[in-house]
Amino acid sequence: MAETRNDRRPRRDADGRLVTIGDLIGVALAGLVTGVVVLLVFEAVMSLAEAFVFGDSSGWLALILPVWLFTEEFRAARHGHNAYRFVVAALGAGFGVAVGMTLAGLAATVFPALVSGAIGALGLTVVYCLIWFYGLRWLSHRVG
Repeated sequence: MAETRNDRRPRRDADGRLVTIGDLIGVALAGLVTGVVVLLVFEAVMSLAEAFVFGDSSGWLALILPVWLFTEEFRAARHGHNAYRFVVAALGAGFGVAVGMTLAGLAATVFPALVSGAIGALGLTVVYCLIWFYGLRWLSHRVG
């Protein structure tokens, strides 16, 4: 019998966590881009309906799908990493918000709220992914 190779992406382990940093960042950024596109469509429709000016919505709304992914990763890490996941999630959220707010603040002087919020959301997403993936593995190997 011939072996079949499973090249499904993103790859997940037995607990449901994403296996590589590339998979985690890729899925998170895909969710962020999807959120930005949906937000742009919403902004365009509301602008055409003259409900408000295009670009006035917060770009931070694009974080809905990445936060959902982070919640699922947090839930899936309960096996074997139960105590460590709280520490790493708090650090990731703290540093992610700090970087995201810094980038959004710098961009707010030039761009509308939609773009500056999306830039901040991008910074938060990348920083959280890096801290979550490497922090959880490092802490579990160091302590356990």
